[in-house]
Amino acid sequence: MKELVSKLLNGDITEAQNLLDIRIKNLIDEKLDQIKMQLVTKMFEDTGVEMYFEEANSTVQRSNVQKMGRTKIIKFRVRKGKIQRRRKFSTVKGYTVRGGKMTRMMPAERRHRHIASIKSKFKRKAKLVITLRKRRISLRKRRSVGL
Repeated sequence: MKELVSKLLNGDITEAQNLLDIRIKNLIDEKLDQIKMQLVTKMFEDTGVEMYFEEANSTVQRSNVQKMGRTKIIKFRVRKGKIQRRRKFSTVKGYTVRGGKMTRMMPAERRHRHIASIKSKFKRKAKLVITLRKRRISLRKRRSVGL
């Protein structure tokens, strides 16, 4: 920002414009990454799939979601450039990917998935309560020891 102000005061308008363009592009990239992460977590929130998004060297991995026509490849976890979990999903509602091909879900399967997502929501909430309770106990123990 200081460089931008100094360029404007010196009269280097083209250099100031270049600096401003670079800063705007960086801000747009950061905002797009945040929006992508929010969309992915919203889309798979009801399916009961755990989402792991790791940041490598404090930059968001832009290759977590790849849309390929009617299918979408989601790389849940990338560490040291290696994909540890990779899933292929359908972007079309009511369809799923089986054996690398798009197939229409039967109404019974859609109903079962919906019921399973509701059950898994309650299970995740219950497991979170247990995890928080254990964390609270361990923190109490550490505090009593003096750590």
